Amino acid sequence: MVNPSDRMPSRMPSIWPCIAALTCALAVSACGREEKVVAPAAPIAVTSLTVAARDVPISAEYVAQTQSSQAVNIQARVSGFLDKRVYVEGSVVKAGQVLFQMDQKPFQAQVDAQKAALARNQASMDVAQQNLARTKPLAALNALSQKDLDDATGQFEQSSAAVQQSKAQLQEAQLNLSYTTITSPVNGVSSYAAVADGTYLSPSNSQLTTVSVLSPMWINFSISENEMQRIRDNVKKGLMKLPATGEFVVEIELVDGTMFPSTGKITFTDPSFNPQTGTFLIRVSVNNPQGVLRPNQYVRTRLLGAIRPNAILVPQRAVQQSAKGHFVWVVDKDSKALPRPVLVGDWYGDSWFISQGLTSGEQVIVDGTLRLAPGTPVKATAYVPPVAPAKGADTRAAVPSARAAAASINFATGSAILDARALDVVQASAVNLKATTNPIVITGYTDRTGNHAANVDLAKLRAIAVRDALVKAGVPAERLQLKEPLDITGSGTDTDARRVDVTVAG
Repeated sequence: MVNPSDRMPSRMPSIWPCIAALTCALAVSACGREEKVVAPAAPIAVTSLTVAARDVPISAEYVAQTQSSQAVNIQARVSGFLDKRVYVEGSVVKAGQVLFQMDQKPFQAQVDAQKAALARNQASMDVAQQNLARTKPLAALNALSQKDLDDATGQFEQSSAAVQQSKAQLQEAQLNLSYTTITSPVNGVSSYAAVADGTYLSPSNSQLTTVSVLSPMWINFSISENEMQRIRDNVKKGLMKLPATGEFVVEIELVDGTMFPSTGKITFTDPSFNPQTGTFLIRVSVNNPQGVLRPNQYVRTRLLGAIRPNAILVPQRAVQQSAKGHFVWVVDKDSKALPRPVLVGDWYGDSWFISQGLTSGEQVIVDGTLRLAPGTPVKATAYVPPVAPAKGADTRAAVPSARAAAASINFATGSAILDARALDVVQASAVNLKATTNPIVITGYTDRTGNHAANVDLAKLRAIAVRDALVKAGVPAERLQLKEPLDITGSGTDTDARRVDVTVAG
């Protein structure tokens, strides 16, 4: 009987040749196919800026109001009828120029009467003096009594006093007559006439007009308590250096955006805190020989002279924002894009101060960030900043104006999120903005109530939200310029304060 286990070895040699043949066939087949290699992605073209720490001159802007350095109330100094107004209302007048003329006839009569009284008393004094001159030698010879001498002396002294009184009364009458011709005591611009010709002037209606000195002109603005404390903290931390001499150079920007030709200097700082407005008053004095500035105008003051040492600046559009905060894209040593969290400070023109997150020598991507992801290869070219206008050039086109705004986007109280209605406004305005080539200015406004510093930060976030929405709608990022937030003044409402204006320059 044959054991099954004895038959198994006899079958194995016949299987191995088949397995070997199959293996060779698979190897030959594999050698005939080409291996697929995934091609690397093409680098994305971007522009980058190599950041460098440097001392940057900084300025601070404030809304201000002009005030005459000497506003003189022109008043009638005597009572009487006003004959006529001589000057042209609102014109520039010179010192000594006649403004009003009163009826002189009653005052001339007083002068004539006092002259007659003086002549009468002068004649009496002459007689008394001659009488005294005759009495003295006779009294010395005892030809007349001492009483006669005393009477003659007293008569002379009384008549002499009467003459002095008449002279004073004549001088008063002459002054009153001169007061009927009312002149300007200073050079300045005149106001309207408060009374009409023919009006009887008395102490109750003696105010006639006002003449305001135009040069020098005072410019008043206020700094909040929070702003003052922020400046002190920045100086203490070394983030700001004030002028070595302690004197700021103050530039004046007019309502149309042009710069006033003369600079001013701070001449007064109110040491007292105003509890009603929460601010400190600061006064600037500036020469105004041509009379361009007029009292009670609204202007903007720019304080120059402070420096931010070792500051790092990046263009505004290079700074992005996520749920975790602000960040920028940097180019690493392998030419790949990486996000970098940063701590931002104030705006500086079209750039942003970076307090933390960047060091000198790093490359920050400015344009071309929409297609980036962490680790994306990039091909960076140098970023060319826009050419700044020459000094003295007309910069009115870059000044935001509510009346010239292409769009005004309103926000809810305490919010920097665009709601559905605001998004509709942004998208509708983007259609027109894309059709232009001029720069686009985005300006936020601060809420009227609450902490001012927090409101400024909120206004910046609102402006950034509008900018990002416009970029998403197809408006080129390089044409968008963020401006420092403004405060609503005058009769502006809370709704006006919670808005962002989008203005096309020019």
